[in-house]
Amino acid sequence: MVLDNPRKPLLLRDVPKPKPGRGQLLVRVATCAVCRTDLHVVDGELPDPKLPLILGHQIVGRVQEIGEETDSKFQIGDRVGIPWLGWTDGDCAYCRSGRENLCDNARFTGYTINGGYAEFTVVDARFCFPLPKRYNDVEVAPLLCAGLIGYRSYRKTGDARRLGIYGFGNAAHLIAQVALYEGRDLFVFTRPGDTKTQQNAKTLGAKWTGGSDEMPPEKLDAAIIFASVGPLVPRALRALAKGGIVVCGGIHMSDIPSFPYADLWEERVITSVANLPRRDADEFLELAPRVPVKAHTETFPLQQANIALDRFRAGKLSGTAVLVMDAN
Repeated sequence: MVLDNPRKPLLLRDVPKPKPGRGQLLVRVATCAVCRTDLHVVDGELPDPKLPLILGHQIVGRVQEIGEETDSKFQIGDRVGIPWLGWTDGDCAYCRSGRENLCDNARFTGYTINGGYAEFTVVDARFCFPLPKRYNDVEVAPLLCAGLIGYRSYRKTGDARRLGIYGFGNAAHLIAQVALYEGRDLFVFTRPGDTKTQQNAKTLGAKWTGGSDEMPPEKLDAAIIFASVGPLVPRALRALAKGGIVVCGGIHMSDIPSFPYADLWEERVITSVANLPRRDADEFLELAPRVPVKAHTETFPLQQANIALDRFRAGKLSGTAVLVMDAN
């Protein structure tokens, strides 16, 4: 499935089987979960995507070929996971200081390099991960972005006991399971009036649920905003205790309106999450089966990628959409 022009549907097109180069793996794709970032690319909200482009960055597949001079821990036939961060230069100030997620020259799967809405993909061997055996190909795909970016957002909250989550979509649902496993008190904020989602959060174990226009019954030590809604930032600030932190967990967010300095005072903090280093992926994929983190999924054959994206945009999915390359 090829994107030729943002704001237009994907095109179903035969794509030649690629060849891996030095340091690369050819991976036969089994599944690829659909992410809100895919919608941001298709809708033209992320600038300058590679065109033509194959979307998809929550990829599960098996190694088919290994490029020449590739020093890899993987062998042909191994199952691998392929996430958003697809390449870094390893030499810039950020890479050399352990912050490869901020690399000046980074490349991103399904955005600036081809992704997994396809039968095959070529990837840098350094940016693939072994996957927990507990999960099948459909179950594990959503962990590779919603799970990973959720985990990085969560780790930025430190040891916060009272944790608020704004927007209870895929990433929030996954990381809420980790927070509850680690004994945090969970406060979930949804669209005002979305009682179904609020009840789902309560069933999962949330201490309190309510609309994003409400204040929680206790001050929060930290809040994660997964919804791409800028006005939620000052609302979350007002819900924080002294020294609390607001973590913006999305790659794209609408503009944040102005707010009184008093809402930020007393050492409250606003921070964002950009991509994630490989060490975070290693930690999360080791932790997930112990919780165990479970994703709700809805599968589509690759040929129905546009349908999956349209249903995602309209809020009509029953779980994370996962494209399955072999419909049989």
